[in-house]
Amino acid sequence: MPIAFDSLHLAITWLLEPVIIILVLAVIIAVLEAGLTIGERLFGLKAMRASQQPQAVVKLARHRLERADLLSRIPPMLGLMATIIPLGPGLAALGQGNPAQLAQAVTTAFDATVLGLIAGIIGLVIGKLRRRWYEDVLESLEA
Repeated sequence: MPIAFDSLHLAITWLLEPVIIILVLAVIIAVLEAGLTIGERLFGLKAMRASQQPQAVVKLARHRLERADLLSRIPPMLGLMATIIPLGPGLAALGQGNPAQLAQAVTTAFDATVLGLIAGIIGLVIGKLRRRWYEDVLESLEA
């Protein structure tokens, strides 16, 4: 049985680096998505109103809102995952009298949490703004 737990621990520890890479990418995507949202507010909404095609607006809105929703949900979960993964070895190191390793693990954990929250907050704000904007556009097209 201990061999199975050791293998499981090794596999989970291996996940830390890919999860942190994904979190960094999520923050980059969130910043790019924020830029697209600004452009959408300045130019895209006017074009949507001018198109007089509510079905096209609904289709585009659904696609963009799904992206924002994924961005607001997945990075915080990954941030939590990357928070918990290094704490196990860090606490084990503390038990062996190595507080420096625990300090490194806690730093990694907090950094990962912040990355997840940054991407999630940006995604949440983008989603809320876009929902309101698309509702306004659709109301103006129906009027």
